[in-house]
Amino acid sequence: MNGNPIYKEIYGEGRTCLEAAGIEEAALDARLLLEYVCGTDRNTLLAHGDREVSAEECERYRGMIERRAAHVPLQHLTGEQDFMGLTFLVNNEVLVPRQDTEVLVEEVMKHLHDGMRILDMCTGSGCILLSLLHYSNSCEGVGVDLSGKALAVARENYGRLRAARPEMEARFLEGDLFAALEWRETSENAGDPVKRFDIIVSNPPYIKTDVIDMLMPEVREHEPVMALDGGADGLDFYRGIAGDAGAYLNGGGMLFFEIGCEQADSVREIMEKAGFREIRIVKDFAGLDRVVYGSWFG
Repeated sequence: MNGNPIYKEIYGEGRTCLEAAGIEEAALDARLLLEYVCGTDRNTLLAHGDREVSAEECERYRGMIERRAAHVPLQHLTGEQDFMGLTFLVNNEVLVPRQDTEVLVEEVMKHLHDGMRILDMCTGSGCILLSLLHYSNSCEGVGVDLSGKALAVARENYGRLRAARPEMEARFLEGDLFAALEWRETSENAGDPVKRFDIIVSNPPYIKTDVIDMLMPEVREHEPVMALDGGADGLDFYRGIAGDAGAYLNGGGMLFFEIGCEQADSVREIMEKAGFREIRIVKDFAGLDRVVYGSWFG
């Protein structure tokens, strides 16, 4: 890549570089990175492919193509990812929101009513909780994560979305699952009853420990291991969350999980043993099991 090529030429060079590196969606990623660098859109390649690209833009684009060829996720290069029609900030401290997780959010929304309280366990970027709050009215949300760095991302996303909808109410707490909610014991609210939730939702770590090294490099080398590792059988967090969730749910409240595609029966059994009823399994866009949810009647 020498000199200042025109738009379609530098795109072609970027695509070729990514194809040689084995990037699965080389053409798409090359175009998206060029649009990000140049502030253009998808029509530019077709309608204005002969426009010149400045030396500064060329340098930035080449650098990003080089990093993408090294399997740095596209979203880490641009710093954002679209999810549920919203744009979320992401970095290497959080999982990149995935389309499959939209199935989880959409399923919760079928049961979400105005004024409900929502708990998002293992919140990461906050994309699940903030999407639910954005598309509802007068709901209150709490997001919990063990990683303070992940929560910094979630709080920044909250601030950005709240600028458009100032009535959104969310809090983000750092801690190990439900232990994070015990803040009240050392606060001015000490002694108050535990505020229960109407919905608990979670996309927890669910990859088996010995499988992580076999994941694609974009995931295993660039996304936080603590957000992936679900223990020896991948079910540690389902047991921990389902086992304690009843103490934090109102009667008739619901628990929703995203799952790995082969975990539906195991997670359903875990929820049944924990006392949940009316358990349902929902498939994703590819026809694979993706969500398990059930109700708590105390």
